[in-house]
Amino acid sequence: MKNCKYKSYEEMPLMLSVPEVASVLGISRAGAYELVKEKGFPSLTIGSRILIPRDKLIAWIDEKSSGNAE
Repeated sequence: MKNCKYKSYEEMPLMLSVPEVASVLGISRAGAYELVKEKGFPSLTIGSRILIPRDKLIAWIDEKSSGNAE
């Protein structure tokens, strides 16, 4: 697993790839691909690419870490 190259939310691109999300969350690539399949995880598919909007990822993290998870 690669070390995360982003030091803050503002440094992240507007749209992240699944491997970038894996790096940001500190999980494996396979784990990130499983995560994007989960209901409620903010991902979208453009062509064959799976992308995750930065702001939606941050909101998802905030929701999960606040104890309001479904």
